[in-house]
Amino acid sequence: MTQIIGCLDGSIYTQSVCDHALWLAQRLGGEIELLHVLDHHREHASVANLSGAIGFKSNEALLEQLTEVEAAQARVGLAKGRAILQAATPPLRAAGVAVTTTQLNGSLVETLTARETSHSIVVLGKRGEAADFAKLHLGANLERVARASICPILAAARAFRPIERVLIAHDGGASIRKAMGFLAQSPLLRGLQVQILAVGTADQPRRAQLDDAKTQIERCGAIVTTRIEPGDPETTIARITEQECFGLLVIGAYGHSRIRNLVIGSTTTAMLRSCRIPVLMVR
Repeated sequence: MTQIIGCLDGSIYTQSVCDHALWLAQRLGGEIELLHVLDHHREHASVANLSGAIGFKSNEALLEQLTEVEAAQARVGLAKGRAILQAATPPLRAAGVAVTTTQLNGSLVETLTARETSHSIVVLGKRGEAADFAKLHLGANLERVARASICPILAAARAFRPIERVLIAHDGGASIRKAMGFLAQSPLLRGLQVQILAVGTADQPRRAQLDDAKTQIERCGAIVTTRIEPGDPETTIARITEQECFGLLVIGAYGHSRIRNLVIGSTTTAMLRSCRIPVLMVR
């Protein structure tokens, strides 16, 4: 059975994460685990920074007070996390989905790496708690999780909208081929309108590649069309998703060349930033 892991942090994306997790669970017949992770490294960072600035011996009493403050903040963080999980659970159970909740200390990336399996899908918001103040920036956790995860990642949009049309951005790479295999064996797209898009030159090899992809996705019961558009992938895909009212974008996630990504950037990151709809990534 598919395990949908919904990562909640109390940001404005929390409701959207729950809604997208519910959609996945209903389409896949899966169970939902709501996860809240309190990053203890971040919580204790200020004490570590101040100890070097003020000198430990001359200000031992002050450092003890700061440590107490940090401990109190950690307790508040845990209480906040429990409240988030408790508020999110009843509506999902009322929808008929099995739900469990988990609260842990640590790094979100390390926590997910330890918990995810080949039958997991992770759902998290495109941005975190500072979303209102950094609208043009991805949440740091999203990019780190997407680069490290072995399972599909659904980056939730700010608000959930019913998903009836799906765009698959097909670049011919290993990640999108893996995504196609996952979708072909899954009921996720059954009955939905799916368009497989390639951006670039409309030559015979690319047409043949899309025809093969169309046949593959039709096996899961989707209604599939294909198209090839010229232009830059980032701007072309973002324009099509917005103008043609697609509800979900599927892309292959980050490749393995870290140097290449550092030098010329990443199409995956660009898509996450520019597209206002949820993005399903398979690495």
